[in-house]
Amino acid sequence: MTLINEEAFVEIHDSNTMEELVGNLDSNIKSIEEKMDVNLRIKDNAIIIYGTPKKITMTQRLFENLKYIIQKQNRLEEQDLKYAIEFIKSGKEGSLKELLDDVLCITASGKSVKPKTFGQKRYIDSLRKHDIVFGIGPAGTGKTYLAMAMAVQAFKNREVNKIILTRPAVEAGENLGFLPGDLQEKVDPYLRPLYDALFEILGVETYLKYFEKGLIEVAPLAYMRGRTLDSAYVILDEAQNTTNEQMKMFLTRLGFGSKAIITGDITQIDLVRGKESGLKTVMGILEDVKGIDFIKLTSADIVRHPLVQRIINAYEIHESKK
Repeated sequence: MTLINEEAFVEIHDSNTMEELVGNLDSNIKSIEEKMDVNLRIKDNAIIIYGTPKKITMTQRLFENLKYIIQKQNRLEEQDLKYAIEFIKSGKEGSLKELLDDVLCITASGKSVKPKTFGQKRYIDSLRKHDIVFGIGPAGTGKTYLAMAMAVQAFKNREVNKIILTRPAVEAGENLGFLPGDLQEKVDPYLRPLYDALFEILGVETYLKYFEKGLIEVAPLAYMRGRTLDSAYVILDEAQNTTNEQMKMFLTRLGFGSKAIITGDITQIDLVRGKESGLKTVMGILEDVKGIDFIKLTSADIVRHPLVQRIINAYEIHESKK
């Protein structure tokens, strides 16, 4: 229970800002009270903070950051509030503005794509500095989506001439003959997550235009064999399901002016028993090679439903006990 011995005012002059700060049915106010251990009251164009001097000061800084978020994107989402509170409590709120100002690209619907956690920020900075980056972490950490946003921006800036997205069709063991349809129809189900992200970032019409011109390629990993990929932004998704041979084959395809981003989750390997994951193996082989970087994202970087983070944490605890 908070000891109420001081109070402070946060002035809010804009009705939309006040609505976003308060949240639906006062949800944001209740969350801030709980996490910051203060009491809040809304009066006219101000939010009054009651608590100890230290907690009042931290909560004032929180509201200033939240106002900045709303100013930048016209709304305050649940994840934004969560991260802002974490930044304030860790004393790193200055970095929050860096995240908000680091716009990678604008989607077809006008949404800004930007890193939302410190881990994602490190990942993006690494993508800018290195030609080969491994993004390793659990589902929902934005590994592939952020890499694709960077690829689209590099393509629009004419830093590369082509975007290539690939992943192993491991469920079919790279043997797709028993599936109905032509070859493209056989592999499309395994590439669907990549299509979905591209449609969101570029829009369907723009994607189809680039695809027809051969400027964007979405293909299973088996299609990479024997090729040299020059002036391309190449993303290998679900890399935990590559074999050692496939990983070596992919990494040696890189040509001049190209970047390769390899993403995967080593806790979700679907290879048949007895097959080693190329991603797990390569972590030991290339870890100290200059020009290559390994970024490890954690459950703290998950930007999906809050329950996803809890689920992954529970599985990690369960696995550690085993």
